[in-house]
Amino acid sequence: MAKKIIVIGSGAAGMTAASAAKERNPSAEVTVFTEDEDIAYSPCAIPWAIEGKSGWNEIVMHTPEYYRNDRGIEVFTKTRVESVDDAAKTVTAGGKTYSYDSLVIATGGKVFVPPIPGADLKNVFVVRTVRDGKNIQAALEGVSDVVIGGAGVIGLELAVSLRNMGKKVTVIEMMDQVIPRIADKDMAEIVRKHLEDKGIEFVMKAPVQSVNGDGKVSSVTAAGKEYPCGVMIFATGIRANLDIPKALGFDIGQLGTVIVSPTLQPYRRGRLVPGIYLAGDLVQCESAVMPGATSSQLGSSAVKQGLVAGRNAAGCPPSVFGPVASPWVSVIGDLQVAGTGLSEGLASWYGVSAAGGKAFGFTRARYYPGGKEMTVKVLADRSTRRLIGAQIVAGEEATGRIEWLTSAIVSGMTADSFLAYAENAYCPPTSMVRDPVFAAVEDLCRNL
Repeated sequence: MAKKIIVIGSGAAGMTAASAAKERNPSAEVTVFTEDEDIAYSPCAIPWAIEGKSGWNEIVMHTPEYYRNDRGIEVFTKTRVESVDDAAKTVTAGGKTYSYDSLVIATGGKVFVPPIPGADLKNVFVVRTVRDGKNIQAALEGVSDVVIGGAGVIGLELAVSLRNMGKKVTVIEMMDQVIPRIADKDMAEIVRKHLEDKGIEFVMKAPVQSVNGDGKVSSVTAAGKEYPCGVMIFATGIRANLDIPKALGFDIGQLGTVIVSPTLQPYRRGRLVPGIYLAGDLVQCESAVMPGATSSQLGSSAVKQGLVAGRNAAGCPPSVFGPVASPWVSVIGDLQVAGTGLSEGLASWYGVSAAGGKAFGFTRARYYPGGKEMTVKVLADRSTRRLIGAQIVAGEEATGRIEWLTSAIVSGMTADSFLAYAENAYCPPTSMVRDPVFAAVEDLCRNL
């Protein structure tokens, strides 16, 4: 069993790994290094904290003092790891050198900021950490116009929060749809129209060309047109933070993440590196839907990987991390938007010809008050009829259904076997007697 365990990174993966290691080996000396000033918080909650729905202290689950006093884990915040020597098994951080028996690297990702003029002006932000959120909240005072670069899930959640605060919000997206890559255009269009009804403006197929201003942002240019703003926020996607893995010479996959074994150990020139484990945004995963690599930048995946990495860092018996379907859900305005498996775009990337089926229904029996509209879309491989993906846009109750569909996809069900064997629980306040999911799969079978 490892006696000294070092974890680099304090996000969901890192802190879960530290706790899992300590739980498996209570006598181990577990130390965490992070450049962040806050730990154990949910980045997903930042838009709501900016709006004021949650307090900043409320979204930070635990403090370094809690980990030290209650769990026996030492956490060094605002401390940069300068180097790792895996031959000597040492980490240099904050000017001091520490030895380890096992190392967990969970340094997460960085918001991609396009290399354009003006990106470094005052009141131009990314949204990744609690400090980012607090800085945005402070800068919004007295500002009426805000531009968000990127129409992914975080960008849209942020747009809604800012609109609820009375700001004029413009979202600029280089693709031709919101929630690109993980959602299909027809489902994304429902979301975009819903947000336009709330007064949010969208500029599509227009990458941000420049951020303008004299020392401080005053406008953003996209597609040759200027959009005035007092605050500009980049929500343009996360790239894995590869500084340490690259310095150590780890093998990087085609998706820009580190290739790892099922035990979450990295490779160097094709050989497994002993004593080091990775978790979170850094890791290349295996798809549970189609053979091949995928990425899963989800908090749920980070926690699961952190458990595996931490337990393995502490010692045997070994734990493994399996393939992922990456189910996701987001509350965007008055809608719950969810997906799992492959979208049409991702299916094409894997070389799969996909067929789709869609159905419209309600979250409760039609006669029961309070039911919300629901649109369900299900995808299958044309050649095998196997279910490969699903998306839901609903007023409520999307999570349970997307988890149901995830289980069907991961188990390898075909559209036909789903109709033959799947069942739904029924009660008028919670569902229709025949769920819209079944109607979507029936439509899928017709299209196959």
